[in-house]
Amino acid sequence: MPVPFLGRLNVTEYVALVGSFLLVGLEAIIRILTLALPSSLLELFYRVSRRLFNRLTSPSQKRAERRRKSISTSIRNSCDFVELCATFGYTAEEHVVQTKDGYLLGLHRLAYRKGEEDAKVNRGPKSIKKRVVYLHHGLLMNSEVWVCLTDEQRALPFVLVDKGFDVWFGNNRGNKYSKKSIRSSPTSLRFWNFSIDEFAFYDIPDSISYILETTGQQSLSYIGFSQGTAQAFASLAVHPKLNDQVNVFIALAPAMSPAGLSNGVVDALVKASPQVLYLLFGRRSILSSATMWESIIYPPLFTKVIDLGLSFLFAWRTENISTSQKLAAYPHLYSFTSTKSVVHWFQIIRTKSFQMYDDDVHPPMLLSSASRYTKVAKYPTRNIKTPIVLVYGGSDSLVDIKVMRRELPSQTVATEIPHYEHLDFLWARDVHEQVFPHVFDALESFTGGEHTREEYARYKLARQTSNMAMNTLQQQQQQQQRRGSDVVESDVSTTVGGGSVHEDESSEAGGPTHAAINETHIPSPTGGPPGISRPRGSSRSSQDNEFLATGQSAVAGKSSSDGVDILNRAST
Repeated sequence: MPVPFLGRLNVTEYVALVGSFLLVGLEAIIRILTLALPSSLLELFYRVSRRLFNRLTSPSQKRAERRRKSISTSIRNSCDFVELCATFGYTAEEHVVQTKDGYLLGLHRLAYRKGEEDAKVNRGPKSIKKRVVYLHHGLLMNSEVWVCLTDEQRALPFVLVDKGFDVWFGNNRGNKYSKKSIRSSPTSLRFWNFSIDEFAFYDIPDSISYILETTGQQSLSYIGFSQGTAQAFASLAVHPKLNDQVNVFIALAPAMSPAGLSNGVVDALVKASPQVLYLLFGRRSILSSATMWESIIYPPLFTKVIDLGLSFLFAWRTENISTSQKLAAYPHLYSFTSTKSVVHWFQIIRTKSFQMYDDDVHPPMLLSSASRYTKVAKYPTRNIKTPIVLVYGGSDSLVDIKVMRRELPSQTVATEIPHYEHLDFLWARDVHEQVFPHVFDALESFTGGEHTREEYARYKLARQTSNMAMNTLQQQQQQQQRRGSDVVESDVSTTVGGGSVHEDESSEAGGPTHAAINETHIPSPTGGPPGISRPRGSSRSSQDNEFLATGQSAVAGKSSSDGVDILNRAST
């Protein structure tokens, strides 16, 4: 007879779950004791953690840290989104939108290039008209993750602004910028009673409506990261009108139905009943003590702790992100969300279905048996009409691209960056070379809410042109290397396997961890940022080859339907 609430677990998973309770309890005790200590003792703890780090760190790592300490410190110590943008000379606006169920969400806006602050952008008939782009963060994050990079050219929002876009940023209810409601207090259980469903039914559509009304535009482009993509999948699936308001959806490190986690402790939590998870984490904000630990631990040691956690939970090595970038960005990584939203993800992983939150308490029986008596509604993602561009990492344990493609429309375009993990899409050394070209090709190809066949064909040809240009330059580079020439030597020289490696940062981990391949900056065929890079010796995909053979003629004079036939064959 299965034990109530825990009937899905075996003996090993019982041990893991009990161990989780003990660790969470120990952390709570330590946190209470720490908060009761005087500030002088907390400062002593900080100095001890710094001394511990220095003892465990090699001289080369210390030198690398000192070389990039200035900018990392400025970014790390910035207190909010506006200050982060000001560090690089950009002026940010703050907005507040009220959702239909009473939550007040903070929105941020970057509308002005440097020196353009006095101009009117998307404000009336005589103002400067710019296309609108909306960026949305991932789980346990806020809008700061987009702008806390150590190099301006690697920050997607700054590049978008300089290219003439009106850039907006969303924030989920409950996080740092959206911790208020007109109907409940953040100290109440009612405030935190939300899951991905509320993000999809309220936060995303209400934020987009506010932005379009404020700017006077008919549609915008949506760029999501991680859970920010899941929220878009869900919103577009249940709001048909929203598909007319989003001209393209670019999903970076997309999340819909994660493959699952191999770690025994997490796997036990995933299989456990929601009641057990609420008992473990409470019913308000999850992991709310993370900000306290960040404030009292020496920053380099804090980055090591985060890296160990990411390796433990997801088997990520984070080798494509430099140490200086981690020092700058990790303090901005965490923000508040509800335990219920995390429980919702566990339900999705357990059922292997991108479904709405399951409010029922299943009887103590096997999940397969319970499914015969209850059916939780799935998000109808195949109904999405907005063009979808997926860019995912081949080393990202949270992405199961085959499952995702089966649940999306047939015209969805997916591209893999083989050596990328999850967070690399935000902060990798070469993110501007590996990811940005996909983003800009999509933005330049899909411009209206009509989602025409010509737009799909234009995007496919744009990607093919970028890839061809890259392959040509790589061949030239190989020929020069055979003659013993140094092709590209600069502070932003890159490796396709491990990202761009600053000389001081490559020594942090004992040198590049992948085969070093110099990479040339390639202008986009439409005048945008550098083109996409490919590993040396890699061949074009079957989609690329097919479109290469026929795309030229499609653009030269073939009918639009021919172009779409090419697209449909390529996408399948």
